[in-house]
Amino acid sequence: MAPLATLEYFRLPPRWLFVKLTDSEGNVGWGEASLEGHSEAVEGCLDAFRERFVGMDADRIEHIWQHGYRMGFYRGGPVIMSALAGVDIALWDMKARKLNVPIYELLGGKVRDKLKVYAWIGGDRPSDVEVAAKSRLAQGFTAIKMNATEDVGWLDSPSILDSAAKRLETVKALGLDAGVDFHGRIHKPMAAQLAKRLEPYHPLFIEEPLLSENPEAIADLAKQTSIPIALGERLHSRWDMKPFLTSVAIFQPDMSHVGGISELRRMAVLAETYDAALAPHCPLGPLTLAAEMQVDAVSANFAIQEMSLGIHYNVGTEADLTSYVKNPEVFDVKEGHVAVPEGPGLGVEIDEAWVRRASVGVDGKGSKAWRSPAFVGANGEWREW
Repeated sequence: MAPLATLEYFRLPPRWLFVKLTDSEGNVGWGEASLEGHSEAVEGCLDAFRERFVGMDADRIEHIWQHGYRMGFYRGGPVIMSALAGVDIALWDMKARKLNVPIYELLGGKVRDKLKVYAWIGGDRPSDVEVAAKSRLAQGFTAIKMNATEDVGWLDSPSILDSAAKRLETVKALGLDAGVDFHGRIHKPMAAQLAKRLEPYHPLFIEEPLLSENPEAIADLAKQTSIPIALGERLHSRWDMKPFLTSVAIFQPDMSHVGGISELRRMAVLAETYDAALAPHCPLGPLTLAAEMQVDAVSANFAIQEMSLGIHYNVGTEADLTSYVKNPEVFDVKEGHVAVPEGPGLGVEIDEAWVRRASVGVDGKGSKAWRSPAFVGANGEWREW
């Protein structure tokens, strides 16, 4: 038994929260607990987890996970599950490093050698998707994801349907596959119209065509369109998946929001039992991506992996997906794929000196916390971001 000795966390640009665990023998594991726009809340939860977890056997990953999930009375939700993710990922990293194997070897071994990947183009209001798409082609991507629309009213002008279709047509003309992210901006009066308008261009999927608070409406929409419906970034456990198992074709849980490797693996298997694909959501940092790649490698129903390389959130921060790691080549994209990492643990080596420098902020606790932007309609009403 090697008890957990320390739990540290580091708030980092652009909007990431890294977790470092150390056991009594000096073994180290790294995880990521990023929850965009709510870093301080997760940090508070990690403070509480420190009190609960330090002294527990670091090898008993499931025991610690169950303690974190069940022993606080209130369960689930984005804050608790993001904090638990940071701890869980770090525990898996530590254990696999002690055994000098990749994490996927502890999950049954890989079923593939490389992973299909995609990257984001444009920002919240993309204006020149052709230029952005060509840039992704030059980086080696063969698939991208883009916004379906700008911010939209509950019932808006049908003209937005034309602009959405035109952007998708432009990207497809370049030979790229494209997923289209509705981002929960569309409500029921517009969703079916927009899905129908996009069908002739055969997108890979439509993501969050409606908010996940509306499972009945999503089930209705799934019956009206031939395009696969994808969602999952706002689901935080396998229990949250239950209302969508018969309507969603592609599940997109985010490792940092679902309690880590332990829960993402369970969610992947649950999706498989309903013939649904796994396509993890990841507009986040290198630790989240590396952890998702470990689960991708062992999941029979894995379809495609999101990467945050050069995503708009990173612009101007001097931080990107390959920052804070000493071996950025593990994320090299070749012909639309990334090789499954072969190194021990997560397969990435963290530059701890850089992490510690970058995490020092004006409040002494970390870099400035990222805040979600807000959209306001023409009449002053809030619109979905």
